[in-house]
Amino acid sequence: MRRSAVTSSPALAGRWGCSVSRSTWKPNSLRQQKSRGDSVARFEDRVAIVTGAAQGIGQAYAEALAREGASVVVADINAHAAKQVAKQIVGTGGTAIHVPVDVSDEDSAKSMAEHAVSEFGGIDYLVNNAAIYGGMKLDLLLTVPWDYYQKFMSVNHDGVLVCTRAVYKKMAERGGGAIVNQSSTAAWLYSNFYGLAKVGVNGLTQQLSRELGGMKIRINAIAPGPIDTEATRTVTPGELVKHMVNQIPLSRLGTPKDLVGMCLFLLSDEASWITGQIFNVDGGQIIRS
Repeated sequence: MRRSAVTSSPALAGRWGCSVSRSTWKPNSLRQQKSRGDSVARFEDRVAIVTGAAQGIGQAYAEALAREGASVVVADINAHAAKQVAKQIVGTGGTAIHVPVDVSDEDSAKSMAEHAVSEFGGIDYLVNNAAIYGGMKLDLLLTVPWDYYQKFMSVNHDGVLVCTRAVYKKMAERGGGAIVNQSSTAAWLYSNFYGLAKVGVNGLTQQLSRELGGMKIRINAIAPGPIDTEATRTVTPGELVKHMVNQIPLSRLGTPKDLVGMCLFLLSDEASWITGQIFNVDGGQIIRS
């Protein structure tokens, strides 16, 4: 029977370290789809970590995975907000815990992975969504303060690799898994250091697909266009938003829900022969061959 509980480990100490007892629980090799209400629970008995899941797009991913049967680790540097999201998931019948994480810190990411294994027995999926975006500084590559640039890249670029390194062995122990990285159409547009970080995320996705494929771990990326979130509203001036909408064939900003279908597909067995790819979900903003 699946548990419906929201917990935060009292063992979390120091820099979010936790004591973990090794579990002998093994995944169901059949992993048959089960129905919940009128929907198919594609991710029953699977465990998913979503970073940056305390709000916006990450929250939408976490809630959708829980609706389709996954046990979800709501991971975010904002522990209070992450706890609230996990509570909401549990309140609607899902299974979730919250874990504080700094994705730029290797020990913190390892603690996140160990906590997932301790609570749920393993890890099947990772969504690398965490990023510095809302309230970010707007500056040129040539003039951005170097300390800020290094911190920004340590989260928005290096964090993808740090978290992947923290979980891949645990995925391999369960026979494989799937990873979705959050890129952006900014990778194909001028977007200063934000765009540069997303170019790097695309490169990591492609390079890691070669290293992870032999372990039956797939890795892909979603490149959203402009999404209507609180973070976007704090960064993008209203007039620029209007201009962007005018350039989008579907004539509107996206919403977090517009991204959910692609994320779930890429994690699911339906995408079992897809890896190393970057998928635009952008209303037609970027047309590339």
